[in-house]
Amino acid sequence: MVKLVIFDCDGVMFNSREANRAYYNHLLNNFSCPSMNESEVDYVHTHNVTDSVAHIFRNHHRVSGEDIDRYRTEHDYSPFLKHMNMEPDLIDFLQLIKPRYHTAISTNRTTTMDMVLDMFQLRSWFEIVVTALDTKRPKPAPDGLHMILEHFKLQPEEAIYIGDSDVDREHCAGVGVPLIGFKNPDLVADYHVESFMAIIDLPPFDQSTK
Repeated sequence: MVKLVIFDCDGVMFNSREANRAYYNHLLNNFSCPSMNESEVDYVHTHNVTDSVAHIFRNHHRVSGEDIDRYRTEHDYSPFLKHMNMEPDLIDFLQLIKPRYHTAISTNRTTTMDMVLDMFQLRSWFEIVVTALDTKRPKPAPDGLHMILEHFKLQPEEAIYIGDSDVDREHCAGVGVPLIGFKNPDLVADYHVESFMAIIDLPPFDQSTK
């Protein structure tokens, strides 16, 4: 039986594709580089900021990594939060599963995660939040899930992860945590849903929760 529900952030809790597009295009445009193509948008939507920056600037060798990092760390991310749209039934789902299930987040966001939690008043809903800054290796490495499982003293089969990408699939496979594919029917996953409230009907959950 599931005791712990672990959430990805981007693409699951939030439709943040346009926020990522606006942010990384802003970085590129600041250094007079062309905006991302759709393949690059796909990449930055699922990877941590360090890998994403390296990927989108990979062909712009005249721009130094030090200059990019300096600008990025000094620039305020908050204007880009307006492009993030929280899933409409996220709060209803959290209200339904708490306090029967533990809740956590494992995300490739870094310094912006605190900003997101505070702006959308989500901090109190999660007992532990693990970002790409909290582990030696970010997703798809399994380190974040290991940290969360250790925090709750649970086995992989007692948890379930809600993700939307191959990065999430690899993240779970490295530990053996079952995966719910969120709004991505093509993702190889144990279960698939199109909304949060559909999750409670899945076999691993206690149906008396409803």
